[in-house]
Amino acid sequence: MAQVTLQYFDGCPNWRIAEERLVRLADEYGFPLHRQRIDTPEQAERVGFGGSPTILVDGRDPFAADGPAPTGLTCRVYPTPEGPQGAPTEDQLRAALR
Repeated sequence: MAQVTLQYFDGCPNWRIAEERLVRLADEYGFPLHRQRIDTPEQAERVGFGGSPTILVDGRDPFAADGPAPTGLTCRVYPTPEGPQGAPTEDQLRAALR
């Protein structure tokens, strides 16, 4: 069973979309969903927070770009088949969980 963590900060509304999708998949796949709120720029730097929302599967960001990613309290944008969105699609999340 995968360990899935949703990292977010309260100032970005996109994490709620990711959370809704992950909750549906948690029911489907049977994994516990952990949430980690990032409160400060220092904490973001310490944990390597790539923006809100960041989804970690077994401690790894399956949506990370190659090379070092910037960290900080920013909203993250994901490329999806429908264009840029504030969270991965359910299909993209399913692929990341495989």
